[in-house]
Amino acid sequence: MTSVTVTTKTSADLPVDALVVGSVRTPDGADLAAGHGLPRKAVVHLQAVLADLEATGKAEEVHRVVAVPGVKATSVVVTGLGEGTTRRTAFEHTVLREAAASALRSVRGKKAVGVALPTPDAESLSAVADGAFAGCYVYDKAAPLPARKGRPAATPVTGPKIVVVSGLGQGKAAKDAVARAGVLGAARDWARDLVNMPPNLLYPQSFADAVKKRAAESSAKITVSVLDEKALVKGGFGGITGVGQGSSNPPRIVTMSWSPSNAKGSVALVGKGITFDTGGLNLKPSTGMVTMKCDMAGAAAVAATVLAAAETGVPVAVTGYLCLAENMPSGTAQRPSDVVVMRNGTSVEILDTDAEGRMVLGDGICLAAEKTPDWIVDIATLTGAQMIALGDDTAGVMGNDDAFRAKVVAAADAAGEGAWPMPLPAALRAKLDTPTADIAHKGDRAGGMLTAAKFLEEFVPEGMTWAHVDIAGPAFNEKGPKGRNPKGGTGFGVSTLLGLVEGHATRA
Repeated sequence: MTSVTVTTKTSADLPVDALVVGSVRTPDGADLAAGHGLPRKAVVHLQAVLADLEATGKAEEVHRVVAVPGVKATSVVVTGLGEGTTRRTAFEHTVLREAAASALRSVRGKKAVGVALPTPDAESLSAVADGAFAGCYVYDKAAPLPARKGRPAATPVTGPKIVVVSGLGQGKAAKDAVARAGVLGAARDWARDLVNMPPNLLYPQSFADAVKKRAAESSAKITVSVLDEKALVKGGFGGITGVGQGSSNPPRIVTMSWSPSNAKGSVALVGKGITFDTGGLNLKPSTGMVTMKCDMAGAAAVAATVLAAAETGVPVAVTGYLCLAENMPSGTAQRPSDVVVMRNGTSVEILDTDAEGRMVLGDGICLAAEKTPDWIVDIATLTGAQMIALGDDTAGVMGNDDAFRAKVVAAADAAGEGAWPMPLPAALRAKLDTPTADIAHKGDRAGGMLTAAKFLEEFVPEGMTWAHVDIAGPAFNEKGPKGRNPKGGTGFGVSTLLGLVEGHATRA
């Protein structure tokens, strides 16, 4: 397993397999960034090699150089930080995070890696450690496979031991920043694993089992409870029950709770967990179904956030609600024009069985609201309209309180996860009117991301603060690795949600 620690030792003296330093883009080409801690002969050698390679120092550029004089490390990895000078010591945290991730991806098979990028403050140090951990991720494709005669036992994928050279010293602030990055990185990697797992192995019950297992293994006390299909019917959860009724794998709502004795408030996180989405009777085209194992990325992000909040000891009570179902077509599947009754008694007309995420979230929001938390945030791979509006890398954030919506966006910015505030015009509610129920669950195509959020708003009690985060694009990377994101599940949202919870603990 990847680990990350901090040191104030000179980078050149670290006995590691690879040492990461930064480069900047200058008018004369790439040059080494401040903070490398290398002796003069090593600097001269690296400058000559970078010139010969015609390196530019731009972001995402990585060069590996072996046998650098005056350096104990077997090789030196030079990662681009973009525009700058050799004296520049402060860089945007996103730049540091992405540069560290790109560098570590190139040497993640090594046993030990040192990282000597500019870290003048705790935020910079945290960003470097976070990026370095994120860049080491590899999905262990053999781990979830069942044991079988003739198949060799799976060997766990292990990442390097990362040592970050601190420009801040080695006091409490530095140690805490790096320790947090390690906990966050491990939790985010778990979310990535869940998203990447094949849907025949990850379904509502096995997802619930995975959460129980991880909580039991945690150093923190996390309480887990599960509502099965019988309890969901008895409890009036018509939304999630209707979505899951076409599958042989029945739905579940998993509740994860971290309840510290010194809690400075309580918050709720609700995650969409469609473990596979065929579209139901409104069947998706085959090309639209290929990546639908990722439709539970919101639930994975919530589970990982509760874990990280507990293991870092955030003094806030955090409860996560994982709304798990498999959306399948069958003789028992939900039909367009069906009417179901949600947990709060609202009747809903189903117009499109491929708009199922909002139904499971609606029930989850109702359940979360019953505990009267200070606020609720739901997160979901909810609409294709989000990708049309904002692309693959930026989440849409909506809510019933502009100030709180701004806090969510600010938390995403601080975490280096792209997010953009979106409106919820009151006039859109009319698109959900229907003569056969209290509300229809879908409007027309125009403003589809916003009408989906307007539907969810119906299940938030009056006066309760709520925000909705649509991560349809950034939750899954179909292209090649980029920055901190591997191909496949990205773990998007874990960093944002953890930062938001931490901010709630320090509010005035």
